[in-house]
Amino acid sequence: MKIVIGAALAAALGSSAAYAQSHNPAVKDPTVATTRNAAKGHNSFTEDQARGRIAKAGYTNIGTLTQNENGVWQGKAMRHGKPVTVALDYKGNVTVH
Repeated sequence: MKIVIGAALAAALGSSAAYAQSHNPAVKDPTVATTRNAAKGHNSFTEDQARGRIAKAGYTNIGTLTQNENGVWQGKAMRHGKPVTVALDYKGNVTVH
């Protein structure tokens, strides 16, 4: 019985480690950085969270956001009175295209 429980525990730990390596961790830093290029990867932000981080970076009139094939939220917004295309990567970084 002890061997079976030990084997089950080892299998569970191995699969959770594999899961953690295949998914990006949630961002806990409330500051918003602006980068040149959005990082590719599984994005854990909801559309509302992405909209909030983009607004916090100084963008207004943020339109509908969609996730692209790289996991990056992107959409149209305004910055200094001019229309721009913004993006938010899984790290919480905002980029302009």
